[in-house]
Amino acid sequence: MFAHLYQNNVLKKPKAIFILLIVALLGFGYFSKNFRLDASSDTLLIEGDPDLKYLREVTERYGAKEFLVLTYTPKEAMISESSMNNLLSLKYKIQSLDWVHSVITLLDIPLLHSTDETLTERLKNFSTLKSEGIDKERGFNEILNSPVFRNFVISEDGKTTGIIVNLKKDEKLKKLKNKKEIENYKDALKKKNHENILQIREIIKTYSGVGKIHLGGIPMIADDMMTFIKSDIIVFGIGVLLFIIATLWFVFRKIVWIIVPISSCFFSVLIMTGLLGLLGWKVTVISSNFIALMLILTMAMNIHMSTRFLQLKKNNPDLKNSKIILMTTSKMFWPIIYTVLTTICAFLSLIFSEIKPIIDFGWMMSLGLITSFIITFTLLPTILNFLSSEKTTIKEQSNSKITKFFGKISIKNKTTIFSVTGLVVVLSIMGISRLEVENSFINYFNKKTEIYKGMKLIDDKLGGTTPLEIILKFPSTQKNITETNDDEFEDWGDEEEQDDRKYWFTKDKIEKIEKVHNYLEELPFIGKVLSFSSIIQVATQLNNNEPLGSLEMGVLYTKIPDNIKKEIVDPYISIEDNEARISLRIKDSEKNLRRNDLINKIQYDLENKLGFKNEEFKLAGVLILFNNLLQSLFKSQILTLGFVMIGIFLMFLILFKNIKLSLIGVVPNFIAAFFILGIIGLLGIPLDMMTITIAAITIGIAVDNSIHYIYRFKEEFGKTYDYENTLKLCHSTVGIAILNTSITIVFGFSILVFSNFIPTIYFGVFTGIAMLLAMISVLTLLPALILITKPFNTKIN
Repeated sequence: MFAHLYQNNVLKKPKAIFILLIVALLGFGYFSKNFRLDASSDTLLIEGDPDLKYLREVTERYGAKEFLVLTYTPKEAMISESSMNNLLSLKYKIQSLDWVHSVITLLDIPLLHSTDETLTERLKNFSTLKSEGIDKERGFNEILNSPVFRNFVISEDGKTTGIIVNLKKDEKLKKLKNKKEIENYKDALKKKNHENILQIREIIKTYSGVGKIHLGGIPMIADDMMTFIKSDIIVFGIGVLLFIIATLWFVFRKIVWIIVPISSCFFSVLIMTGLLGLLGWKVTVISSNFIALMLILTMAMNIHMSTRFLQLKKNNPDLKNSKIILMTTSKMFWPIIYTVLTTICAFLSLIFSEIKPIIDFGWMMSLGLITSFIITFTLLPTILNFLSSEKTTIKEQSNSKITKFFGKISIKNKTTIFSVTGLVVVLSIMGISRLEVENSFINYFNKKTEIYKGMKLIDDKLGGTTPLEIILKFPSTQKNITETNDDEFEDWGDEEEQDDRKYWFTKDKIEKIEKVHNYLEELPFIGKVLSFSSIIQVATQLNNNEPLGSLEMGVLYTKIPDNIKKEIVDPYISIEDNEARISLRIKDSEKNLRRNDLINKIQYDLENKLGFKNEEFKLAGVLILFNNLLQSLFKSQILTLGFVMIGIFLMFLILFKNIKLSLIGVVPNFIAAFFILGIIGLLGIPLDMMTITIAAITIGIAVDNSIHYIYRFKEEFGKTYDYENTLKLCHSTVGIAILNTSITIVFGFSILVFSNFIPTIYFGVFTGIAMLLAMISVLTLLPALILITKPFNTKIN
């Protein structure tokens, strides 16, 4: 049925098919202009995470701004006149940029110990390091010893300072309702952000002679990751293409057999790019290797088709090209359709990950495989139909020494094969038992990148990088005005003039905030901790180290100028919501940090050691979101592998209608995939959003070799009914195709080592190794199992 339909609609109408393909190429090529990239922080989060929703509420409530951060380490002492002047000059240049709201530096910090005036006067008329007549050394030491600013604005050794560049808010995006308008505006914002980053980097360059300046912050990371994605797509695509051309020349030694498969690759990739543009699917750092993968997988299909065509041509020299093409497509349709389906099964398993870019990557590659299959079975035979028999003929090549060697081992060294397999299984179990998902965001990047350098310096010198918020929720209470007498704060002004908000500051609340703050500061891996307790410490210092009463704090709160209150008080308390916020940062680059354990310890201790009820506190922040991502990876790995293993085994059952043969077919690939996970575990490399997909994708791609081998073995065995002779024949025919496609895949994946994104490098290296192991397993363990179990009947229908 297939042969008849295919022959009448494809093989007999090559010109019509070619015109249709050209139309498809031009049509989808047009939509490729809508091809988009996305490197926003949302692409690294779990879709629909309730902790993300809560963090956004907290951010809105406490007025967090989007900002860039610069680290400035001058060559001379920080307090020197030249260092201060350079810092001031840098501040003003950045401040002049039209997209910058404000720039906060060491020179803008209020100095409250510089005069003997009353506290309210000092707050209203505070000095800074850039004020006239100020004792700079005294002011600098005040900041250096400040509970608020030490390890935040200035490093503990006084050699590095942070510069906060607050960006202007863009309110337009919130007002947009139409989805297309929102997407277009987001794209415009990304372009604007890229221009902004270029502008500020140009300014930084002009100060390269005065010290080390590194740029950090989420807008910069997002922009650099966009650059990485673009670079990866180009480098991977060109690198894989060049290698494929070299491989095709090595295998076929004829230009026509380079042009034909490369044409399939070109059509598949361009049509798929147009489809992504048409569907509005954006490529993220996770899916940046999709072009390389499509080239590799399309090439694998084409090598199998081309090799079989040439083998049939050699065995049937008198038949016309059209007949050979029909024979090739008839014999290769079912094995290739099943290899496509098993690989799709592997990629579709990624939908269990809960992480949107990984889910999108699964759908993207599934659609890409379908595209490649259609192109392979239309374009390749169409082009071959246009060529004469002489042009498609190649010189007869000798049998591969490698496949011949593997064949001998399979026949004569079964005990060695099974012993090595047993050792591999044991090592895999040991390694998998050591797998963990602990990873740091900073280690996702090459140490030479600006992202890594900036984050590392902030981590080491300025209080850590990964934010964690602890929100304390207080039970409703009546005003408490009995704690202090009026004479304790008579200098603060008439009580009747004060806002009732001052009564919020009760002894119980203050003690709770201080207790949690002090507990957090004692924990390992914790960097800077900021809360209302930090403000109290400053106020106590200013009050001659005499602690303030609750009402004194309340009245002080009402007296503080709004501009100071907005910057140093309001981010840590919300009187309207009866809450306090404690903000801390984790030292992300610490090797022994176990994020999940740290979060669980804080939650346990708050409840069991510090006496808080479960409903009286809540944890939020990027650390929680990142930990949720890491924990979901482990769960999704189990679901993914389970889905792939069951799905592929069922496909084998349908294809071969033999349980024994189905088990034999999947075992070598499952072992290779589990062994690569074992290697990752033994090397102590944590799983991340890329490496988590290796096992499933390896099984999906590697099992293609088993399908081709078993399908061919079954076909040839039906002619001789001799297991050993069939094995030798398969190793000299389909074995060579498996070797060539596997080498192409292995080296194709190795191109990914040129990425700046470390998970992509790991993905390339370990998937390549896994594919090599799977190829060896299919050419040794699989035939050995066939010889031992003899799964075929003496006669095959």
